Amino acid sequence: MFSIRKAVKKDAAKIYAIRCRAILAECSGFYSDKQLALWTEGDYSSHFAEDVTDNFYVTEKQSKVIGSGKLDLDTGVIDAIFVDPDYFDQGAAKLMLAFLEQLALKNGLSILRLDSTLNAAAFYRSQGFIGNSISSYHSPRGICLDCIPMQKALLLAD
Repeated sequence: MFSIRKAVKKDAAKIYAIRCRAILAECSGFYSDKQLALWTEGDYSSHFAEDVTDNFYVTEKQSKVIGSGKLDLDTGVIDAIFVDPDYFDQGAAKLMLAFLEQLALKNGLSILRLDSTLNAAAFYRSQGFIGNSISSYHSPRGICLDCIPMQKALLLAD
């Protein structure tokens, strides 16, 4: 049904569009209209396109990009798990998270970390992440958002 592959630079526009649609669909009610507008306004930067090439993976369905995920192999930080709203609740985010966990294990990481949006914390908890305290995430776009820092210990194979 879904497949995952390494993202390439030409995926940046699709990933950014999915990100914006997902934020607007899922985060309203948890963040103010002003925060949502600032979070999703404008176009993606050249830095974002480079980050996509270096660290992102995409979920596809029938060769169409429908989601994204990012893992920093130096820090164990997961970020940018977004799914196109047309594909919500079909398992794409769960599949991406499992893929990133396996990638982390293959690269010798023992702990994964992420800053969850308020709306996504229950999902991450259902996948074994722990964290309840609210903190502040300062986005590269200059806005401050409440988030929940979470982590998950990985069981390394012997």
